[in-house]
Amino acid sequence: MIEAHLKKLRIRDDVSPEEESAIRALVSEVREYRPDKVVIRRGQELNESILLLDGWMARTKDLSDGGRQISELQFSGDFTDIHAFTLKKLDHNIATITPCRVAIVPHERVRATIDRFPHLGRLYWLMTNIDAAIHREWTVSLGRRSALGRMAHLFCEIRERLQISGLVENDSYEFPLTQQELGECLGLTAVHVNRTLQELRKRKLIEVENRRARILDLPGLKFVGDFDPYYLYLEKRPR
Repeated sequence: MIEAHLKKLRIRDDVSPEEESAIRALVSEVREYRPDKVVIRRGQELNESILLLDGWMARTKDLSDGGRQISELQFSGDFTDIHAFTLKKLDHNIATITPCRVAIVPHERVRATIDRFPHLGRLYWLMTNIDAAIHREWTVSLGRRSALGRMAHLFCEIRERLQISGLVENDSYEFPLTQQELGECLGLTAVHVNRTLQELRKRKLIEVENRRARILDLPGLKFVGDFDPYYLYLEKRPR
């Protein structure tokens, strides 16, 4: 049930059989959500966190004019809000992009587990730090990269993160974002998104059809997006 999550941990550090059993025991129940559902609202009191098993979710900020900014995407195996363990309230929403299946992890179980296994506490601290690194990279994209560069960078990041969970095949992966949602990730209008996608296609870098993205020229796409996966901290080292 949580194999994708374990893969994401193990690519960065070893997890012992005893620690794996403890991680599996964190889950109290499994829930399913429809697409476009706000699962956690800004300011909501929280005593549990969500581990995404299947589907795509997003961290979002609502604006007073009705607009929305997506600040990070989450995929199978990601904790969408493990930082809620210490914050208890979030300054943003957690929403589904696709139908999602999630595991509910009570904070009392998290506390007991990291007390028993301090190494897991350090490992989950690492994962929240990686979330922060992803946010910083998105800030660079929004502030300094061109529309073409930020879109190319996002497609590269999604490929890198999905590949860990075995969800990339021949540089092709599920891509359920609408042009509106893609614009909410990139700070672009739907019209600008369409033009930018057409330019990537014209350069024979990527194709997006039938809710799938296919990267045609990965080195070229990385060059246009100035993509370096260093910020994802994919190397394995003891914590």
